[in-house]
Amino acid sequence: MALLLWQDDLDTGIEVIDDQHRRIVSMVNQLHQARTGASPWVVGEVIDELVDYTLSHFAFEEELMEEAGYPFCAAHRRAHEVFTRRVGEYRLRYQAGEDVVDELESLLSRWLFNHIRNDDRAYSRQVRRHLDRFAREHEQGGWLARTVRRLFH
Repeated sequence: MALLLWQDDLDTGIEVIDDQHRRIVSMVNQLHQARTGASPWVVGEVIDELVDYTLSHFAFEEELMEEAGYPFCAAHRRAHEVFTRRVGEYRLRYQAGEDVVDELESLLSRWLFNHIRNDDRAYSRQVRRHLDRFAREHEQGGWLARTVRRLFH
């Protein structure tokens, strides 16, 4: 498998999410590079870091969707859960001594790009609107600061 390259059609327009996605792509590439000449211990470390970071990303993404009121948040969460179980199984198989790195890389690259282009793209507009509204509301120091200025200035 070749190294993954970020493509513009993967951008959601949510900078923090796009940065996290780029980090995951970078970690998949680290896995690819680690397996060519690295010790099994190093490969295992990359797998563990990749899984842990992805779980944190999922939790962050789900929180954003909930805050924005995205109506398909539960379905998106289920997609994350199914993926997490599959990757967890690969992690266990690797820890048991099975060579699953090629399969895992293939799964990660296909699933990640497909998920971003479809599932993540679906929520991005609503989350961007929510974040823009939140930023505008807090631009002037939040409701308390605005109220104090209005009443006392």
